Amino acid sequence: MKAGQQRQRVGIVGIPPLEVISLLETEGCQVFDLDEPLVKKDIESASPFLPRVYCAILRTVVINALALHLDRIYIDVGPGKCDSALHTATILADILPNTIIIPTRNMDSCDFGTPLCRTRMPLLDRMLAITASVQSSKSHIEHEPCKASCGFWGVPPRDFSLLTLFPDTTHIYGWTRCMENKTPDNKQMEEHFNSEVPTVFFAQSFCAKTALAQHLAGRHPRGLYLDCDVTVGNSAKSKIQAFLELSGVRCAHR
Repeated sequence: MKAGQQRQRVGIVGIPPLEVISLLETEGCQVFDLDEPLVKKDIESASPFLPRVYCAILRTVVINALALHLDRIYIDVGPGKCDSALHTATILADILPNTIIIPTRNMDSCDFGTPLCRTRMPLLDRMLAITASVQSSKSHIEHEPCKASCGFWGVPPRDFSLLTLFPDTTHIYGWTRCMENKTPDNKQMEEHFNSEVPTVFFAQSFCAKTALAQHLAGRHPRGLYLDCDVTVGNSAKSKIQAFLELSGVRCAHR
């Protein structure tokens, strides 16, 4: 970026290819992860544009995109995201005439590793670090792996308070592990789980990944299937707490 030149405001949805992330780093863009709730607005603000049967993540994308006055949005519409993202890209292009919408398909296959998924650290802190790593093309910092006491399989939840009950020795599986590895279309990695530790299989309500979460939970000898929509209520938290404690895992209390 040249001196005096205004930084471009760029949104990303899902995990754009590394070449896109490298370009944004080179250009010095201000990057916004539109999957995260960046704007304090009711989720119903997205209803004129997306039906309620779309997951809370994509509805959050629309709310952010409408409010942040972005120059460009890169949205992964490939197999590493979902068909709903493809249709959301079409809708954003219609309702944001001053923003360039650029669909991408992340087919990257170079493994970056998953040190955060396997180390000892509060689960919420690790999830924040993994989602932030999407904006970087650099290699991960190494972290010492720990022995797993339980597992969290799935996508990063819209409401991260879901993660506060899990102990620091929780291992992360599913699409979140693919996310840290920077290979969102890694089917084998996404379907992997550890049958020796009790595992919560999570997906956002109305997400296509609920089918895989439910299926894998049924195959796991100690698996709990859980889906939540916008926020995580006391009922969902009670299910997690009861499941972990009945499995002999001490919940975190923060």
